[in-house]
Order: sequence, then C-alpha cells, then structure tokens
Amino acid sequence: MRKLFKLLGNKRLFILLMGLILFIAVMGFTLGPRTNLSWPEKFVKDTVGFVQYVFYKPASYVAGLFEDISNLRALQEENEQLKIALAHYTRDKATYNWIEQENERLKDKLEFTEAQKRIYDYTWKIAQVVSVNDDPVNRTIVVNLGAREGVKEGMAVSSEKGLVGVISHVSNFTSTVRLATAMDAKDPNSNGIAVTAQGKENDVFGMIETFDREQGMFLMTRIEDAAPLKEGDLIVSSGIGGVFPRGMVVGTVKDIQVGEYGLTYTATVEPAANFTDWKELFIVFTPEGEGE
Repeated sequence: MRKLFKLLGNKRLFILLMGLILFIAVMGFTLGPRTNLSWPEKFVKDTVGFVQYVFYKPASYVAGLFEDISNLRALQEENEQLKIALAHYTRDKATYNWIEQENERLKDKLEFTEAQKRIYDYTWKIAQVVSVNDDPVNRTIVVNLGAREGVKEGMAVSSEKGLVGVISHVSNFTSTVRLATAMDAKDPNSNGIAVTAQGKENDVFGMIETFDREQGMFLMTRIEDAAPLKEGDLIVSSGIGGVFPRGMVVGTVKDIQVGEYGLTYTATVEPAANFTDWKELFIVFTPEGEGE
C-alpha cells in the first residue's frame, strides 16, 4: 500500500495514468452508436469552423485581388488589340469608300447599263434546313424556301462559313441542295467552280470540280502558274461562268503539287464549311439581266 501511494506520488506518472483513463473513456463513448454530437465535439467543430472562416476570408480577398489584376492585364491586352483592329477598320473603310466612289464614277463614264451595275449586287436569304439525306454517294439536304420565294435551280447555297452547294431541285415550298462534296469531274451533271485566291484575283485562276472523300478536300485544278499561290491562301469563287457568284468563300489551300500531266498544278483546298449539323443556310440570289 505504501508503494502504491509512493507510485501515485509521482506527478508525471499520475497525469499519464489519468490521461490514459480519460482517453479510453472518450474512445468508448465515441465508438458507441450515436445520432447527435456531444457538446465537446460541437464545441471543437464550431471552434475549427470559426478559425477556418477567419483565415478563409482574407485569403479569398487576396486570391480575388490577384485574379482581378490578371484579368485587368488580359483586358488591357485585348483593348490594345481592339484599338489596332479599329484603326485597320477605319483605314480600310476609307479606302473602300474611295474605291466605291471611283468605281461608280467610271461606270457612269463608260455608260454601264443598270444590269451591268447590279451584276454583283447579291441578296442572301436565310432558309431553315428541313431534312438531310446522308447517302454517301448523293448527299443532299432540303430547305424550306422554294419557287414561291423565287428560288431557282443552280442558285448557290452557303453557310455562315463558306460555300455548301447548289440548288438541284425546286418545288413550290422547298428546295433540294446538292452539296459541293458530291462534285465529281466525271459527272456531267456536276457543276465546277471557277475560283481564285483572295487578294490575288489577277494572278491566280483554277477550277474546283472534284471533292476527294478520302482526304476530305477539294481539288483545285488547271492552275497554270503556282508561284503566286501559297499555303494558307483563301480560295473564293471568281464569278466566271455565272454559276457561282463572285467572292464566295470555298476554303483554304493546304498543299500544291504538279498536276496529272505535268503541264498544270493542283492544289488541295480544305473546305471552309464543315458540312455537318446545319440548322440554317443562305440561298444567294443574283440580279437578273434585262429582259429576264
């Protein structure tokens, strides 16, 4: 008994023993089935939550400040780009206005007829896509504009990105569009597109008569001089032949190689239109000549 009191007289050992007993009691209490937290647990949880809140608020403000600074820099860079674009637009607008006025003056001097003056005055009418025929050989789509709205066979059809095809059949209320991806030089019913490169209209000429389904590319053939044509050039319709209006975007040059017989060159052109998931398309109405 004396030894036990002597042992308990050691304060460190006594504290360790009491702590062990308390730990076992708490562990037994927490392991039991409970539906609610005890008041010590609630106290600890509330204390930790308050401390987290105290530290989180300043941290969130600091993080938000750095994010705002980053956004401000990005906004400043975007503002600079917009200023440059606006300056270019103002310059190009002035140039365009001068060219337009000069063009009108020369037309009057040369006594152009009204039909000649309106030859490139196109009207674009929006049409809703009604149905799609996914036949890989003859893929067509149907739109909800027809003869009642003045649609005729051979009119060009475009999406907001680029040329899609031509009107192949017309009824009173709908029209069928034959896609440009169905073009084949061996098909007598296929309409070729006379094209040029934007900004190089006087130097580049070619024909797009075939769509390579394996590559997913148009083939631009009959290019006599490939020197002016470069990879990345934007290919547009030239308007020659009268089937496709001038200036319609076709695609972008990806590659240029020597033609089949070595006398001309052939370029592969990536279509601007994606030919998938259309909701609306544009039918291009060209001015009619006098007496038509």
